[in-house]
Amino acid sequence: MLNYIEKINKNINIEEGKKAIENILITIYLKEGISTKELARKNLLPIPIVAATKKEFINNGLVIQDRGTRLTDKGRHFVEEGLGFKKINKDLYMRLLMEPWDEHIEVTEIKEKLQEVFNNRPQVDVTIDQSKSSIDTSLKRAILCLENHNLAGKRILCLGDDDLVSIALGFLLKKLFDNNIHHNTLITVMDIDKRILDYINNIAIKESLPIKCEYVDFRNPLDNDFKNQFDCFFTDPPYTIEGMNLFISRGIDALKDDSGLNIYFSYAHKSQEFQLSMQKYFLSMGLTISEVKPRFNIYEGASIIGNTGQMVILKTTNITKALIKTPYKGAMYTGEIKETVRSYRCRQCGQIIKVGRSEKFINIEILKSKGCYKCNSQIFDLIQRKKMS
Repeated sequence: MLNYIEKINKNINIEEGKKAIENILITIYLKEGISTKELARKNLLPIPIVAATKKEFINNGLVIQDRGTRLTDKGRHFVEEGLGFKKINKDLYMRLLMEPWDEHIEVTEIKEKLQEVFNNRPQVDVTIDQSKSSIDTSLKRAILCLENHNLAGKRILCLGDDDLVSIALGFLLKKLFDNNIHHNTLITVMDIDKRILDYINNIAIKESLPIKCEYVDFRNPLDNDFKNQFDCFFTDPPYTIEGMNLFISRGIDALKDDSGLNIYFSYAHKSQEFQLSMQKYFLSMGLTISEVKPRFNIYEGASIIGNTGQMVILKTTNITKALIKTPYKGAMYTGEIKETVRSYRCRQCGQIIKVGRSEKFINIEILKSKGCYKCNSQIFDLIQRKKMS
């Protein structure tokens, strides 16, 4: 099938990229009879750009001007077959676009399915900066993907996925396509934690979700098979500048070479000075900040960051490039850069036990699972936290 998006982009070559052209066509598909002015408003584009794009659609037989802008049969066929919208539940899609955070019955049903999945997920490994996001958070990320037309028919990458965003995306897809798995979306999960990969893979098989899991150590450059393949990616990297730069760099290498592609970047709320540093690195990578959503992410037990984090939507440009392309040999996790040793007192016998990267127990979860070596109790109180140089 002829890729009309590529063809039209060659003719008008707008700075916003092919994704902007595609989004205009999807908007017409979802709301037949829409005006040029409303098309521009919904896609945050100047009216002249939308008018020029619409003219190209008309020249290629994809749309007609008839009581607003409408798709032809040819245009509808291209959106459904070429862009992956065939048999989609347009009513649900539109309701999620108009009221993304409302408690739609379908959203409630997805949450119910996710409850068991989240209850049984592997314990966090704090040595690689894992923390458990809430069900609402992971599902909100999936709906955010839909809001930006990054879901249907797309190749989506989860760069690390202890938050199980891939599962939330998969369940949302099943709702949108009425449990029909014959759609073009493919979700890839890359992680260094084999427990997470095995868990996601087992659920994907059981639920017939379009998820593929890959063991990847981001310290090494991506294999060529993974480069320039994806339409967007999610990442919730270590909360260090080093970890942020490494994860985003590997993600950029995985993205298709185009302007206007979305990066869904979750991060802790930081000081102004730290965020200035972050933004300088974004600029050096040729990325723009499209949107910042404070307190978007909620985490369980992550008291050190106030149990909340921000969602930053970054967009690629024509000069986007990875900052780190070679193997990375430095520190990147919080514990590597500034190690913390915690002292816990056994509530039963009073024994003091240290927990840290260089101690016998590297985190409290392992200590609890093994129990106090004096009395086997599994209940401990934190009495001291000490930063090591």
